[in-house]
Amino acid sequence: MKKNYRIALLFNANKAYDRQVIKGVGEYLQATQCDWDIFFEENFCTNLAKIKDWVGDGIIADLDDPEIKLLVSTLNIPVVGVGGSYENEKDYPNVPYIGTDNKNLVETAFLHLMDKGLENFAFYSLPDGPTNRWASEREKAFNAMLTREHYSGSIYKGNRTTAENWQYDMNRLADWLQRLPTPIGIIAVTDARARHLLQVCEHLELMVPDKIAIIGIDNEELTRYLTRVSLSSVGQGCKAMGYAAAKMLHQKLLKPVDEALSANNQAASTAQAVQHPRIIIPASKVFERQSSDFQAINDPLVIRAMHYIRNNAYNGIKVDQVLDHLRVSRSNLESRFKDERGHSVHQEIHNAKLKRACQLLNSTTIAIAEIPDLCGYPSLQYMYTVFKKDIEMTPKEYRMINLLE
Repeated sequence: MKKNYRIALLFNANKAYDRQVIKGVGEYLQATQCDWDIFFEENFCTNLAKIKDWVGDGIIADLDDPEIKLLVSTLNIPVVGVGGSYENEKDYPNVPYIGTDNKNLVETAFLHLMDKGLENFAFYSLPDGPTNRWASEREKAFNAMLTREHYSGSIYKGNRTTAENWQYDMNRLADWLQRLPTPIGIIAVTDARARHLLQVCEHLELMVPDKIAIIGIDNEELTRYLTRVSLSSVGQGCKAMGYAAAKMLHQKLLKPVDEALSANNQAASTAQAVQHPRIIIPASKVFERQSSDFQAINDPLVIRAMHYIRNNAYNGIKVDQVLDHLRVSRSNLESRFKDERGHSVHQEIHNAKLKRACQLLNSTTIAIAEIPDLCGYPSLQYMYTVFKKDIEMTPKEYRMINLLE
């Protein structure tokens, strides 16, 4: 008779990372139609005090949480762990494990910034602590990249922000940012930390990405909507991790009992540690948006013009407004733009509007009829004409193609 398994998920789904892992578990269940009853607290957080009394067949757990890691070590049912990767082999838990490749995540972000032509780098991390070991691994990876590529850099840990210390911490972050050389590329250990950088840069009038290019890690959907400048981010393969964890647990549950007992007895008799399976999942890709769209420009006037255009093109500005803002003649700015950018100021405004329209079509569900007004186009018909001429498809066709990718 086919058994119905009871599986507990020990995650705190207030984190983007955990939510994506859980989605991956769900994708495995949908794909295989396996008979699992999933136990998950209704508030999507783990109640450690009660889980000890839970009677079930298996667990998938976030073992970056030291309390959860300690708890599962006392249980006598199959456990598959999910968490970060580690430089030191001894730091891995003694259970089957699916890890996110911390080194690869940072290398991917670093190379993205390097490819932009940047030569100064910094890393905004988290304070040391038992729950932040994965962040420490990312710091190590950043330092390793600096050494490998022969650059120097800066790391700022800050504090874990709360309502009480928020303003103090943002002031200290501002102090650090103002001491950094520019132009510079900054990797934030998470998208949440990247959001701090974007907000402080705006208050300090530090131009992003012209002076400070920023990239986070997570590609967290919610964070993208909480800042005026859209955030570039490295996507973790979290859904792939959840899928692999569910598959690994399923295989363990289906393994014949006598075979499992034999393996355990053999391990005990030889007094050697069990070699559990382990899979490390690399970064998915860089999701490039405005915050890291750095272009190596030497002329400070063109840099200021580019920053003004990026932030105001969607207001329907014309070349005259750019000139008024900079207090410079048209011939002067056009000549310098031609030298640095190879095209006119008008073309730069046009490109900025089109890029914003593409971004809104690609990453939001905003009705197409509303997008022209958000991008500075005079009408929907005008936007359609621009798309047909520049992209050779309609806005609707562009959105559909990107939805399929």
